[in-house]
Amino acid sequence: MTSFPTGQTVVKTAATYGKDLLERVLATFLQSFLAGIVVTQPLDGSMWYAALAGGVGAVLALVKGLIARVRDVTNSASLAKGV
Repeated sequence: MTSFPTGQTVVKTAATYGKDLLERVLATFLQSFLAGIVVTQPLDGSMWYAALAGGVGAVLALVKGLIARVRDVTNSASLAKGV
């Protein structure tokens, strides 16, 4: 007989995953944005290009985290096994 987790367990698991994914997306945005500024300053590029680069990086991090969730049901947005 298949046993399903309790509602409280599902909510805690979803909350843990959501926090992990949000942290990864925000960190990726900030890293990409700062990298974009470092590149655009010497090349006299717009700060908006740096923000766009940060946004693209964050969206890619979000997609990767969602794929990780679909691939393996865990509390992590990581693609590594056992994380």
